[in-house]
Amino acid sequence: MAGPLSSTAKQPAPAPGGGVPQAALRPAGSAMSGARRLGGLLALLARRALLLAVLLAAVFAAVELLPGDAATATSERGESAADLAQRRELLGLDRPVLARFTDWMTALPAGDLGTSARGEPVADLLSRPFPNTLLLGGLALLVTLALSLALGCWAALKPGGRTDRAVSATATGILALPEFVVAVALVLVFALWTDWLPAVTLTDAEGAPASWRMLILPVIALAIPQIGWNTRIVRAALADEAKAPHVESAVVDGLPRHRVFIHHLLPGAMPTIAAGIATSTGMLLGGAVVVETIFNYPGIGSVLAGAVTDRDSPVIAGVVAVTGAVITGVLLLADFVRAWASGGRT
Repeated sequence: MAGPLSSTAKQPAPAPGGGVPQAALRPAGSAMSGARRLGGLLALLARRALLLAVLLAAVFAAVELLPGDAATATSERGESAADLAQRRELLGLDRPVLARFTDWMTALPAGDLGTSARGEPVADLLSRPFPNTLLLGGLALLVTLALSLALGCWAALKPGGRTDRAVSATATGILALPEFVVAVALVLVFALWTDWLPAVTLTDAEGAPASWRMLILPVIALAIPQIGWNTRIVRAALADEAKAPHVESAVVDGLPRHRVFIHHLLPGAMPTIAAGIATSTGMLLGGAVVVETIFNYPGIGSVLAGAVTDRDSPVIAGVVAVTGAVITGVLLLADFVRAWASGGRT
């Protein structure tokens, strides 16, 4: 009997009574389905933008609850109470926090992130370190994607076998490790004991890492926990997809294992894998703050730490805004991958 992928499969019969075949109606239905998916993605983007706005409001409120304010934190020794009062007025700290947040949000669509407590435009303050953080997080994301796909697919080739159990157990163990624990261990082994790699990051005249070797340990420290997390996701997604009827039909038809895996199993698991990788983006950028501090990496970690010390709401909100925009973009890309994959299977 011919299988689902056989070339001898019968063509669809004409509709009874000479009507239009259902296949002729598919383009219109596909267009309507595509429009619905696009509308859903736009609605999802709007919800995420609203959540980001709520998070930014929480940043202003949280900084307001900290002891002291930006005027006191950035004051110099010997300043009088009158000087502090004048600085508060200059920084707008005499106004309600809601009014300051509203002004900041109003200027945000134009790319204006406000001015720091030390008088420097926040956009200029972030223009140099943020690309370094994106480089670190992007490299860690690529390493995470490559190794988690390789390990998850390797484990899925022989379900329940020794390799599958070993990979799953190892992935479970490393996903529980915080980035700072991994970073400290890497420094001890590869910098202090063996002296193979530098423990701190030196910068060149442009503020970037002076050598590619200084990126290795921070990238590995960020990637290891996410490799464990995404390896489990890849393995689980492949296991679920292996039960799908079209995969079972391909196996029954006697297709080679590699063809079944590449053309039938992996594409169906990609939406789940893409969602896991997109989720890791936020974890990587969040963990970068800690890792950058340990390795003295010239990213936004030091800027954020200084802003918290200075009680500098615009700088903290600026870091959250640009980081949130990157994460939202990656999540939106994952949504497109899921929509494309689901559309291709209908």
